[in-house]
Parts: sequence; structure tokens; C-alpha cells
Amino acid sequence: MVMRDYFKFFVKLCVFRKIIRNNSEYFCIFAANKCVDKYNGDFHALKFTCRDQFFVMSYAQFTDRSSLRDIEATLTAFSAKLYHSGLKFIPKSTLAYMNETKDWQIYRDFAMVLIVWAQKLYKDDYFLLGLDMVYAFDSSTIKLCLKLCPWAEYKENSGAMKMHTLLNLRGSTPTFIWMTEVKVNDMNGLDVLPVEAGAYYLMDKGYVDFWRLYNLFHLRQAYFVTRAKDNMRFEVMEERKVDMHAGLISDQSIRLTGQLVSKDYPEMMRMVVYEDFATNNVYRFLTNNFIIDALTVAELYRERWQIELFFKWIKQHLHVKSFFGTTKNAVFAQIWIAVCDYLLLVIAKKMFHIEQNLYIFSQAIGLVLFEKMPVSELFKRIDKSKLEPENDGQGWLF
Repeated sequence: MVMRDYFKFFVKLCVFRKIIRNNSEYFCIFAANKCVDKYNGDFHALKFTCRDQFFVMSYAQFTDRSSLRDIEATLTAFSAKLYHSGLKFIPKSTLAYMNETKDWQIYRDFAMVLIVWAQKLYKDDYFLLGLDMVYAFDSSTIKLCLKLCPWAEYKENSGAMKMHTLLNLRGSTPTFIWMTEVKVNDMNGLDVLPVEAGAYYLMDKGYVDFWRLYNLFHLRQAYFVTRAKDNMRFEVMEERKVDMHAGLISDQSIRLTGQLVSKDYPEMMRMVVYEDFATNNVYRFLTNNFIIDALTVAELYRERWQIELFFKWIKQHLHVKSFFGTTKNAVFAQIWIAVCDYLLLVIAKKMFHIEQNLYIFSQAIGLVLFEKMPVSELFKRIDKSKLEPENDGQGWLF
């Protein structure tokens, strides 16, 4: 059945082989158990383990359950199919207790394991602009009820938390996620961001901090593409010819002239001014890359929109609008399990060669979890000739 096949696939993902070329030696690491053991997740667990919690919470994600009572009721209804699908019936009180006590960092570490796996699967996929490593970085706010979650105080009458995400545009897979309280400034996300030499990082102008752009990206030989703020003071050092018909207005080498920012970023930058003919908006893009052509700079920033679509997809199609617990551990655990489920979908889509988009795939998984068919056959075309009724000489009422 689909549920069992899917979770067998999950178990398969948990086994990683680290290849050491010396003597062709292979070391297998059961990643999920390693994450659990690191935080003593199953310490004193008599009946239900972290694995059971993960499976039930994933079931709630894929089937869009609305509450713990809803989860308990549907698991009761499918009690005859739970064993063969790898699920266990967990009472709502027990599940609530597990969400509050099982360390959420278990699922964060497992998500990082899945991120590495997804990157390997999508590393050879074609990217629109033909560049190797292109990432988009942004944050999104997830609203919470302040009365139920006083630890997440944001404003006077509202609560929230923030999800900082680095998205690999090759396959739209997140490569780094940092969960914080909403009061944490977006700039702080740059301080913990893993920066690779030769990679492109796309950010909106809310991340324009010239000291960080220079020290965290430029000096590490990484490239940034962002937008200039309206009050930026600079002088033009060099100007290059551009194709006006492509929407380009100018391509300049500039140097900052502000008293402080000129020390924060002492070298020249490149500023590309581009007009979007569809909206008549004019944009000023900043980058430290002087090699790629000016139109590619504008197209790169356009691709940054993929991370907005990622946040939209997460909020609309995974269960992060309402939560099954109110403590910080329960909320973080649910969000990280949702991220793991997204990554499992992305990986399964690639490994099972699913041609449909991620939305259709996720919707189908939720409807056929207990069907006795492999995941790879979900979208195979039906032979309509097999659906034709045999003509036995009797008439049909309808």
C-alpha cells in the first residue's frame, strides 16, 4: 500500500553510505536513530518512540488533520490498516505529551540529513541561467496565538515566530533553515548563513548591510545580488554600454561615498539599473560580480521570487497555520516535521520519477496513503479498455 511504500522509502532514506575511497570502505549510518540517540529521544520510551511520533505527525500533515482529536478519530477509523502501513495508534493525550517533551532538535537534525540527500539528487538538474550554485535567502513570519503561546510575543496583541531559509534554486530545496523568535532581526540570519565560494546569493534590500556584504560574502569569494536602497550615496567610477531594448538602463561600477559605509565596503561594486516593461518599474541591482552580463544580473534577482513561492507553498499545503501544541518545543517540532515531509516529497518525486508537480503529488499522497499500490504507479495512465464492462446481453439501467 502507498503508506507502507512511502515509509519504506523513508527508512531507505535514513540509511546513508559514506564512501571513503581508501580501500573502497563503506560505512553505513542510520541517520534517524543517530539523531534520536543524540538527544536521548527514546529514553524511557516503553511503547511509543520518536519514529512513531514522526509517522503520526507526518500522517496528520499529508491528510490535513485539524486537531489532536481529529488525528485520534481518523487513526481509530483506519485501525485495521495501521499495522501494515507502519503506523501506530497514539492517543491524543500521549501525542500531545510527546510533542511537548520529545526534543524538537531531533527533527531539525534529521531535516539537515534530508537536505544533504536532496541536494545530491538535484545537483545535476538544469538551472535556467546555466549557473552552478544559486541560492535565495529570505525569512517568513508564522503567526501564533499570543494567549496560547506567550513565549512568542511579537506585538501587543499578537504572537509569531520567524523562519529564515536559504533555498537552492536548483530543485527548490532548502539548504539551511533557522527558526527564531520574531524579534530577531533578519540581518542576524546572515551571520549564521553557510557561505560557499563561487556561489550566488539573492536577497532583497532588507539585507543590505555593507559590512556584512563585504566581510561575509565578498571576502569569502561569494557573489551577492540585491537591490539598492533609495538613500544610498555613491559615485560612478565606470560605465559600460547596455542594450536598451532589453530593458537595461545602465551598468556602472560605483564606490560608496558615505562616511561609514565607505569603510564598511571599501571596494567597488556593480550597479545595474533595469526597467521592467510589464510594470514600468525601475530597479537598481547591486552585485560584486563584474563577469556576468548585466541582463543576467536582473534575471538572477527575478529568480529570487522562488523563495516567496516556497514560503507560500509551505503555509498553504503543510500544516503550519494551526498547531497541535502550544509550547515552544511542540510548535518547533511540528514545523520541523513539516519541513521533513516537504523534503521527503521532493526526494520521492525525484527517486520515483514523478512527472506531476509537487502540489499534485502531495495532494495525491494524502488521499491514497492506505492504498495497496507502489508510489511509482500513482500517476500511471489507466487503460480505459479495462474499464469497459463486458457485454453480457443485459441492458443497463443508467
